[in-house]
Order: sequence, then C-alpha cells, then structure tokens
Amino acid sequence: MTQTFVFDQIHLEVARNASDDFNLFHDKHKWLQITHNPFKGPIALGFQLNTLIEYQMRLYREAQHEDQIIEENSLRYSNYQITFVNALRPRHEFELNIKKTLIKTIPNLTLTNRVSIKSEGKTILLGFKKETSRPLFLDDTDFSKLPDLNALPDKSTVPDTEYFLKRKYMNNGNVKNFLSGSLAEQSDYFDELTHLANYPEIFPCSLTSGALLEKAQLENHDFKQNPMVYTSHEISIDRVRLKDISDNDKLHILVKQHPESTKNTLNQTNIMLRSYDCYGLLENKEILFRIRLNLVPLEEILKNLDNG
Repeated sequence: MTQTFVFDQIHLEVARNASDDFNLFHDKHKWLQITHNPFKGPIALGFQLNTLIEYQMRLYREAQHEDQIIEENSLRYSNYQITFVNALRPRHEFELNIKKTLIKTIPNLTLTNRVSIKSEGKTILLGFKKETSRPLFLDDTDFSKLPDLNALPDKSTVPDTEYFLKRKYMNNGNVKNFLSGSLAEQSDYFDELTHLANYPEIFPCSLTSGALLEKAQLENHDFKQNPMVYTSHEISIDRVRLKDISDNDKLHILVKQHPESTKNTLNQTNIMLRSYDCYGLLENKEILFRIRLNLVPLEEILKNLDNG
C-alpha cells in the first residue's frame, strides 16, 4: 500500500509547538542560524513522521481485520524500528509505503510490516512496525527501586542513578494538534460529543525530544554550532497502559545517555553514535514507553560525505 502526502510549514509549526520541540531544524526562521545547515530550509520532525506511520498502520490493521488478531492474542506492545536516511522538507511530496503483513508464530506471535518513506527519488526513512506480547526494546529494565519521582525537582538527576528526569503533563489539546500536524485524523481519537478520548501511541514518546533538548541546554550545548540529528528510533509502547491516559495526567520522562564508543557507530562509517535510553513512566512507576534513540553531530555526517 502506497500513499502520497505533503507537509506544509504550518504542519511543522503545529507539531513542534504541541510537543515542545524547540530544535532549530524545524523553525521557519532559525534554521538559518545552524552552521553549515545542508537542508536549505526547515525539516519535518522524526516523531511527526512516526505519527503518520502510526495512523496509516492503524487504518491498515482495521482494513485487514488485524486489530482483532492483536486483541485476541494480547499483543499489547506496539513497536517501531525506524532508521532515518534523509531529511524531509515541507511542500515536497512524499510517499509512504506499507508492505503486506508477515505473521510469525515462532518463537512468539508477531505481526510485522516493513515501512518506508521516499521523496523525489530519495529514501527518507526505512523501518518496521511490529506487534508483540513483550516489548522489543529495553525489556529488562527494572524501576522498582526508584525513589518517588513526584518528590523530585523537574529537570534533575534521579538520586543514585544515571537518569535525567523531565516531568510533563498530558494535554488533550496538544495531542489533537500533534495528530493534525502529522496528517492524522484527530476525530478518530477524540470526539467530545461521544466522550471518545484515546491517546495515540507516538505522542507521549514525542515529548522525549523536548526532554533531550532541555537536558542539552542545561549542559550548555550549542545548538547553532553543534546541531545533532536523529539516525534511528527504536520504540516500544504499552497499549494497555496507553488506554488509561487522560487529560492532565503526569508523565515522568527518564533519559540515560550512554558513553560514546567506537563499538557503536553509524552504519558503514566511523561516526560514533550518541545513544539514549528513554522511558515514559506513569505516576505509579509503570512503564508506558521505552525508546532507544541514536543521534550524531551534523558536522560528522557532512565530514563523512566530503571524505566519501
């Protein structure tokens, strides 16, 4: 299944404002302030593209009656494995392709779809959407010994851990805007007249971008001279816990940065990845989402292209 879409700049504005993402790459004015910016204008948000994939996968699952398989087999985890290859500019037409579902039963039941986005002959992203009974990423994390996160200051380090804490609050208006900014139909999730209020999967995850930016800001990172770009997202969301989220609910985002290593590099290069483990915890410490994010300095990518 292939469909064609176009983002306008207003879609980027809405999505970045709804998720508190102040990355200069998405700003219609400040992109010019980024040193050696090769993109020649603002670019779409990674989580914005993920949300479009989420919504189109939802329609695909419903059309194929695969939502029934997910429900009957308690495949409570929705997983996204996305590699970013190029940036997407607004007003540039792009194609989202969803391949036919592969159903595997060994070792456990899994529904898998390959997804890709291309624009003007270039691959923007490649990846998979998978439905599983266990999270595919960061499954072995145990937060039972964490202190009461409600008692800790926002934007602080959790005592006796490596985790940076960012506190956020769910807001129905922001979610609706993020859906609309991602070309998803908000009325499929929210309808005040029928009391429908279902949170989409990616929106809570999207708040990690703002958390990373705030962490970097506290560390005096120079966003103009040393901009960072995503190379991949690995996301597992608990759909059962997602159903319980409502307006004004508190979300604790925990971020752990891994040391850079020559053993963890961008494919076919010697560029060291900057990897982060990110979690969204509800008030009772239940894990809503788990994300492994990889970023690299834009400067390193440009150097590698020059040398190539």
